[in-house]
Amino acid sequence: MITFNSLSLPLPTLDLRTEEAWLRRVAAQHDRRLGEINYIFCNDEEILATNRQYLQHDYYTDIITFDYSAGTVLAGDLYISLDTVRTNAEMLGKNYDDELHRVLVHGVLHLVGINDKGPGEREIMEAAEDAALALR
Repeated sequence: MITFNSLSLPLPTLDLRTEEAWLRRVAAQHDRRLGEINYIFCNDEEILATNRQYLQHDYYTDIITFDYSAGTVLAGDLYISLDTVRTNAEMLGKNYDDELHRVLVHGVLHLVGINDKGPGEREIMEAAEDAALALR
């Protein structure tokens, strides 16, 4: 089950049934299934505070993924800064909705075990994001 929540701003306009069905397909592509996934939309200051408190990172980011998965069942809390999503879309010359979907699936891909911080991992993550976005 996927839930969409917001800390201090309106929820983005999403077709929740469509998004959940899409994310289920993405999980299945990786031989996983969705358990409890909680998307928490927030602003830059809230994600910075979360990053500092839980990860001891002092920077803004578009998503923080807390992974509670067990075996093949994906579960987690995914904090998404809508401010950073908008900024990144503008910087990259992309549509806001497309960038939001990239970040939505980015969190699920973290839950399936794809990382993006080590050498060569960013390219693997980007390829997985592109493949997932093609399933929409």
